[in-house]
Amino acid sequence: MPSHPFRRRAAAVLLCAVACLPFTTALRLAAQEPAAPVAAKPPEPSPTPAPGVENSVVKIFSTVRYPDSYKPWTKQSPRDYTGSGAVIAGKRILTNAHVVLYASQIQVQANQAGDKLSATVEAVAPGIDLAVLKLDDESFFDSHPALPMAKTLPEIKDAVLVYGYPQGGTSLSITKGIVSRIEFTPYNRPVSGLRIQIDAAINPGNSGGPAVEGDTMIGLAFSRLTGGAENIGYIIPGEEIALFLADIADGKYDGKPSLRDDFQTLENPALRRFLKLDKGVAGMVVHRPFEPFETDKDADAKPPAAGPGDAPATPADPDDTLLEWDVVTRVGDVPVDDQGMVKIGPNLRVFFLYLVQKQTHDGKLTVTVVRRGKERALTLSAPARHPLLIPIADGGYPSYFVYGPMVFEDVTTLFIGGLTDSREIGNYFGRLAYGGNPLLTRLADQPRFEGERLVTISSPFFPHKLAKGYDSAFGEVIKTINGQPIKNLTHLVETLRDLKDEFVTVEFQGHTSEALVFPRAETLAATEDILTDNGVRSQGSPDTMAVWNAKKE
Repeated sequence: MPSHPFRRRAAAVLLCAVACLPFTTALRLAAQEPAAPVAAKPPEPSPTPAPGVENSVVKIFSTVRYPDSYKPWTKQSPRDYTGSGAVIAGKRILTNAHVVLYASQIQVQANQAGDKLSATVEAVAPGIDLAVLKLDDESFFDSHPALPMAKTLPEIKDAVLVYGYPQGGTSLSITKGIVSRIEFTPYNRPVSGLRIQIDAAINPGNSGGPAVEGDTMIGLAFSRLTGGAENIGYIIPGEEIALFLADIADGKYDGKPSLRDDFQTLENPALRRFLKLDKGVAGMVVHRPFEPFETDKDADAKPPAAGPGDAPATPADPDDTLLEWDVVTRVGDVPVDDQGMVKIGPNLRVFFLYLVQKQTHDGKLTVTVVRRGKERALTLSAPARHPLLIPIADGGYPSYFVYGPMVFEDVTTLFIGGLTDSREIGNYFGRLAYGGNPLLTRLADQPRFEGERLVTISSPFFPHKLAKGYDSAFGEVIKTINGQPIKNLTHLVETLRDLKDEFVTVEFQGHTSEALVFPRAETLAATEDILTDNGVRSQGSPDTMAVWNAKKE
């Protein structure tokens, strides 16, 4: 991570940077008996820096302009950060996404070099926190070879060296650690992946530095455990890096395949009796199946619940969808146990959803389930992207539209993150929670219909007589404009554009907000003066202005 705090993009996200504290070697005492000496236990092997690795590790300098979600017409002031990177095949440099996200300028400096080379982002994946850089001058790679990538996961207790440029100095740092744990766990919502824990703390500035075993890179340092814990750091393993690099081979990043269904373990005896399962059945229970869009269908129209029963399967039972109470017993040909774990090595068990990224082909995944007491094979869709009501900010700037004293914005995790990060903005948090505001009540929801997004008032009202007497509507979510339910920001702009009524009425979701009423003609006339008075260069982002200036079809 860069050598500074990175602003959170969502309410529940891993954000930070990395480096390793020196590994402390345990003292060993050789016991001796008077009659004969007792041989001392051989010490654990200690990793030795491989010659040439230092030549493939670089320091990254980035100047970033983060979005300002509460003034979406502008950007935050430039900030200078540093991180680390590793030379990889294809004349590229691998680093963490958070080192270069929103960077307007990137420079790279080799170990012991005095000059800095300009670089650009070739591909970035904020979810798994990886990015690839290209240099303007590729002759750099003639004398700085690519680090070979490990094709398998390390073993627990394997010794590793972490290279990078953590805070506290300017020269290359090499620190020691051992592999403590390997898990399949969430990264940045909603992306999950394998993660290696090492027994060394991670410091800012080492993000993107390679973790090396011998002369092979086993992963990339990216984060540390916060909250006072010591000697706990994390690296992104080579397997996750390989998936990312394969994804961007066609010039674009699609994302990782995944299942969005909710599962629960099968450990409870009563649950097993309820599902009438044989003793030999093990797996994970489908608690809440994923539907592309929520509906208000009558319960009688839904497929009958599985489970308690011995009711026969009906022709409506799908072979491409999980149903409530299905028990997933295998993913591909790998068995799933009652805790949802699968064995992927002699001494390694991970959560079963890890197999989705391994066994999905062309967006399809084969699983075996027990449904109403009968085993059947299903072919599921496991797309790389799922619709989100509040999507992740992945390097883009917010869409917005100014109408009179109001600023409307599509909600992303950038906006949500600011509600908890900023003390000033955080004063509104209690009010939003008390009023049942969808920014909180629907934080993890999927859209209820195609194209649904939350639209909010993203700034306090611009000072103007039109807003006289109204309380601040900051953070309120739009429900209707002149009685028309609003689907998303594009729809809101279309609705305002096509109004012919004398007044504009704005209603909000939640229980504590008041309605707003503005004279339409006066509001339109005042908008340009409001923009000028407040130094706003454009009434909206390019996408909303294209809609505003279009003719009604």
